[in-house]
Amino acid sequence: TGSSSCRWRAQLAEQVAEKLASPMDAALAGERVALTGQGGVTDGAVTYGVKPSTPRNPADVRPERVRSRDLEAFPMPSGREEEWRFTPLNRLRPLFDAVVGEVGLETSVPGTFDGVEFGLLYDDDPLLDQTPLPVDRLSASAERARRGASLLRIAKGTELDEPVLVHRTAGDPTAVLFDHLVIEVGEHARATVVLEHTGSARVVGKVSVLLADDASLDLVSVQAWDDDALQSMHVATRVGRDARLRSTQVSLGGSVVRIAETVDFAGPGGDVQLQGLAFADAGQHLEHRLFIDHATSHCKSRVTYKTAVQGEGAHTVWIGDVLIRAEAEGTNTYELNRNLLLTDSARADSVPNLEIETGEIAGAGHASATGRFDDEQLFYLQSRGITTDEARRIVVLGFFTEILHQIGVPSLQERLVQAIEQELRKGAPAEAEL
Repeated sequence: TGSSSCRWRAQLAEQVAEKLASPMDAALAGERVALTGQGGVTDGAVTYGVKPSTPRNPADVRPERVRSRDLEAFPMPSGREEEWRFTPLNRLRPLFDAVVGEVGLETSVPGTFDGVEFGLLYDDDPLLDQTPLPVDRLSASAERARRGASLLRIAKGTELDEPVLVHRTAGDPTAVLFDHLVIEVGEHARATVVLEHTGSARVVGKVSVLLADDASLDLVSVQAWDDDALQSMHVATRVGRDARLRSTQVSLGGSVVRIAETVDFAGPGGDVQLQGLAFADAGQHLEHRLFIDHATSHCKSRVTYKTAVQGEGAHTVWIGDVLIRAEAEGTNTYELNRNLLLTDSARADSVPNLEIETGEIAGAGHASATGRFDDEQLFYLQSRGITTDEARRIVVLGFFTEILHQIGVPSLQERLVQAIEQELRKGAPAEAEL
């Protein structure tokens, strides 16, 4: 059956990933050695000679990060700004031009769960003032236009064995939708929440996640839009004392998808894992921007993102920013991005950034690598009687296996494997593989 075939391919992909060392691994290892040799950072538990960042000239200083609910705090971007220079603003123009739009995506939560509440927040609810501030003009307009928000509340002490599935959809490709979802997880609560975005629309959205002390959340957000959809979304999380977050972003659909994800630590002991995968086909632009603000001591963060790109005009962007403030002693952080180019004209931009303002940290580092389709892996599979197309599928699935296996929702993992295989079948036949 198709289901068993997908499982077989996924199992073989995992075996290939284990047996074969990708050229990107060597590139990443070389970068780690270079970082250590410069007296800077390493990917281990110990740093060597890390010193506070001291820019030598004004050109080295990053622009001030503006965070505000005031729309006027964010000028209309021109494309020359650091935070917009990779984004196709001409294609996102309808989102900026919309003054009045529809409010909210069609949202449903099938099933009932003890300790879980789904409802609405009105614009005078004090909880809205506790959500993290917007980071750009579009996320500010999402709050301003929506005024209220949808609310998913997981009560204090709740422990859920099944994931909470939140279906979010739209059907009008000409409408601009402003959307704000607040996810509140109470103290000592444990839950998995899956946001699945489908349909066709132009969406300006914000997801605010509030994790109380000792709360634990696995958040999975799947962008499975139709080919004509536009989406800009800010995922903003505040992590309480000793709280844990694992956030997975999966971007497969849409014409332009831009996800900005921010993390603020509100107390020591926080543990955050941000991971994601994206598969951009011809004409797609999939952009993920991360900012982790270590503003308190003894917190941990790990970032792992992988993208595959194929077809004319396909483009992925990954920007990873980590700031370790002077008061964030004992911080342990590492970020990794890998990009797999499947065709000649595909493009992947990757910019890891690490700012360190204290030398008293447990570990810090970053690495990025972009590579072509590996001929050795292809030969390995073909020598065992596997066709070229099937081998290509297996190699790409092996590339994504690390992320897929950590989602922790088997039914969703299987559907994502099928979706990735469908993306591979879309590969532009007129363009030669690398």
